[in-house]
Amino acid sequence: MTRRAVAAQARVEMLLTARRGENVLVTLVIPIGVLVFFAKVDAVDTGFAQPVDFLVPGVLALSVMAAAMVSLGIATGFERRQGVLKRLGATPLGGGGLLAAKTVTVLLLEAVQLALVAAVGAALGWEPTAGLLPAAGLMALGTVAFAGVGLLLAGTLRAEANLAVTNGLFLVLVFLGGMAYPLDRLPAALEALARLTPAAALAETLRGALTPEPVPGGALVVLAGWAIAAPLAASRWFRWEE
Repeated sequence: MTRRAVAAQARVEMLLTARRGENVLVTLVIPIGVLVFFAKVDAVDTGFAQPVDFLVPGVLALSVMAAAMVSLGIATGFERRQGVLKRLGATPLGGGGLLAAKTVTVLLLEAVQLALVAAVGAALGWEPTAGLLPAAGLMALGTVAFAGVGLLLAGTLRAEANLAVTNGLFLVLVFLGGMAYPLDRLPAALEALARLTPAAALAETLRGALTPEPVPGGALVVLAGWAIAAPLAASRWFRWEE
């Protein structure tokens, strides 16, 4: 495995991602749409003077989930069914190089998402704080967690089942993630369940980093737990071909 080979594969991965209309929709259009809609409609009392200050961290969490779980997981699942993973793994790139290229692709995609969300948020009145560096670290931790979940599903389910389960899980986590409304708006039992999800944990910790509120320790522990458990499970049960 060489850096040149990884870079070349990452370019191919990025081009393929850009050509998939559903990927562009989930990773770019939906997060920006959620940000603009809820900032303009102001349908939920977020407890913030400016709703956009509450929304930007949640939309960043949504973006990480879309890139690291949905985009990566679904594409990997179909590549696995088509034998692409097995063939690339047998090349000089190797399995490690392939995973490195996919990681680079996800990080590049998230960089684009971050730039777009920040630009739209700023246009809506959001002012970045000094917590940008901790927020970047939390997004990296969330990327590890969601990539682990995406690869676990992609490596254990058939491609069609993986597509359905990943999209379904995405919708559930959007609902439970507290990305567009505070978690305490949920019924008590559902709120307790939501706080155990990586989506809510990432949204809450990013909100703590990017607003005057403190980073909630419990949410940080949950996020770290997912970032450890999900990749370990993926590495244990991932199968390179159906």
